Amino acid sequence: MERTSVSSTNINSIGYAAETQTLEIEFIKGSVYQYAGVPVDEYEAMMSADSKGKYFHTNIKDRYSFTKL
Repeated sequence: MERTSVSSTNINSIGYAAETQTLEIEFIKGSVYQYAGVPVDEYEAMMSADSKGKYFHTNIKDRYSFTKL
């Protein structure tokens, strides 16, 4: 999945596959996680958030199942 680099102290890049509703996040320390069933509006809100890390912790982290790659 292609990811976009973002300005964040916690997140390096974010990708999204609309056809599978999969959100992929690469953290600064190098770990990559895929989150399943994430609606496109959630992804768009995260990408436009002032703080990507804060948005992730509030809206994504404990709400969607994930796989560590």
